[in-house]
Amino acid sequence: MVKTKAVQESTRISEMVIHGMQEKKGNDIVRLDLRNIHSAVADYYVVCHAESAPQIRALALSVEEELYKAFKVDPWKKEGQQHAEWILLDYVDVVVHIFKTDKRQFYGLEELWGDAEIESYQSA
Repeated sequence: MVKTKAVQESTRISEMVIHGMQEKKGNDIVRLDLRNIHSAVADYYVVCHAESAPQIRALALSVEEELYKAFKVDPWKKEGQQHAEWILLDYVDVVVHIFKTDKRQFYGLEELWGDAEIESYQSA
């Protein structure tokens, strides 16, 4: 029962992450469902990209604000805000990746986690 509640919470958090990305027009938003992958460190990765550092920072801020409003949670860890080429927001069971376009192509998270179920979302 506890596992089910935790999974439901991580799903709701991932949905709010997507909403925050849509609000600031993140490009090619995808959610990788990692729950059935034994070596995964989270339930979900949510990934998008943008063309400029200011938009990448705005996307990260939007995600943080939406999650705080909805769940009163802050990220456990934040990385990459200074250069804003790849910002990572770690919410333990949901990890948010906001890339600059060329960095997303270079690192290829979707290919790296090719066994994950991938869902795509449109920007608002």
